[in-house]
Amino acid sequence: MSNSEKYKKIFCKTFDMKSNFDENLEYNSIEAWDSIGHMNLISALEEDFKITFETDDIVDFSSFKKGKEILKKYKISF
Repeated sequence: MSNSEKYKKIFCKTFDMKSNFDENLEYNSIEAWDSIGHMNLISALEEDFKITFETDDIVDFSSFKKGKEILKKYKISF
C-alpha cells in the first residue's frame, strides 16, 4: 500500500467515511472532525507512519492537504 493510500485510509477509518471522502476535507467541516476526532487522527497517523508529531504540527494540521505537507517534514513521501 502506498503512503497516499495509507493516508486516505486513516482518514476514512478515523472519521467513518466511505464513498463521501473528499480531498478538500478541512477541520470542523464534518461533525466527526472535532477536537477529539483530531487527536484520534493524529494518534492513528503517528502509529501507522511510526512518527511523533511536534505540537505546532498538530495545531497546524487543519486539512487533508495540509496534513500531506506536514507529513513531508517527517520524511513521508507521497
